[in-house]
Formats: sequence, structure tokens, C-alpha cells
Amino acid sequence: MVKLTFCLRRLPHLSRAEFQKYWLESHGPLVRERAAAIGMVRYVQLHTAHDEANRMLRASRGGPEAFDGVAELWFESVEAMGAGMADETGRRAAAELLADEKKFIDLERSPLWLADAHPIVPPPE
Repeated sequence: MVKLTFCLRRLPHLSRAEFQKYWLESHGPLVRERAAAIGMVRYVQLHTAHDEANRMLRASRGGPEAFDGVAELWFESVEAMGAGMADETGRRAAAELLADEKKFIDLERSPLWLADAHPIVPPPE
């Protein structure tokens, strides 16, 4: 499995609540509907919350400004991800998702990258 991690910052005209509501209620269903077309097997949204606790955590480490959320997109492999984008259906689905992202994500300030996952502490059974 390969994971694409996308650290999201909202567009300046949106509050965090507006951003997260749109992301969950509008963009989330679009991703669900197009996941198979682009070869995605799992999608998770992590919404930043607990502001006071986060402020304390950042202050204790001298950390930077928090993201508004993180998206995790899982694919069987880099090759499977590429295959999902290789045909017209996958390219159209990816273009539709990107067009929607431009409505609420500050793409220039939202880094993303592919990574291999190495579980150290497994989830409880």
C-alpha cells in the first residue's frame, strides 16, 4: 500500500468551520463517488479540532501554524494509482476532484506527498 498525504489549509475567505463542513459534506461524497475511477482504496479526513490543546502542543515544541486538516488517500501501489489515472474516466474524475478542491483549499500552501506506511504500533484487534 502507498499513501498520499495531503495537509490542507483553507482559502482565506473561509472559516475553519466552513472549510471543514464543505470538505466533509460536499467534497467527501465526490471523492467516494470517484474513488474507484482513480484507483483509490481508502480515504480518511482528519479535521483539526481541540484548538486549545493544539495551541499548547505547538507551543511546547515551537511548532508552526496548524493545518486545517489532513487527507489520507490509500492506493494498492504507485502503479495502481497511475493506472487509475491512465484512462479517460480516471483523468476526468481526478480533474473534477481538483476543480472542487480549488473551491476550498489553498493549494499553494497545502503540501502533499506519497509515502510508504510502516506501522509501528498496530491498531487494537
